[in-house]
Amino acid sequence: MQAMQYEITLPADYDMEIIRKRVATRGHLLDDFPGLGLKAYLMRERGVDSPVNSYAPFYLWATSDGMNSFLCGPGFQGIVDDFGRPRVRHWAGLAYAEGPASSAVPATATRLCVPVPDGVEPAAFAAREADRALAPGVVASAVAIDPSRWELVRFTLWEQADPSEPGDRFQVLHLSQPGRAGLRSGRHW
Repeated sequence: MQAMQYEITLPADYDMEIIRKRVATRGHLLDDFPGLGLKAYLMRERGVDSPVNSYAPFYLWATSDGMNSFLCGPGFQGIVDDFGRPRVRHWAGLAYAEGPASSAVPATATRLCVPVPDGVEPAAFAAREADRALAPGVVASAVAIDPSRWELVRFTLWEQADPSEPGDRFQVLHLSQPGRAGLRSGRHW
């Protein structure tokens, strides 16, 4: 599993309805994309739990071939054509788990990035983060690591609109999940 996200910061006066309409008309295009585990179409609005407006899709790839096909294909080129080429963050996937609310449609996502402390075994640190997927209201949660920075990311989809969880909050506009079942059968802590 590979985790990936790009975040496009938009002007403070940007009409976020444009992003909502974009996702409403194009979001379904990845509903059966080969190699994709899931894509959460996310946005943040300035003044609503965020200092900025942004469009920030988060991906869990079941295969690196799928990820590469997307990044070098017309789907990502559409982002580049409309917004410029964003910096794409990428993490090696460590764990994925379905939460107690796994059958719910997610309303919110959180992204928490934390450094792996010196002297702490990365696997043990990741396992503690992965255990948080069992919290009430969790639809699904993934833990991944950037070993170039020794940074762990915990990405969680929530059933409720305002979870009491630390991290950056995003509104979920759509969830494409063609390979979500394959993520469930993947590695777990």
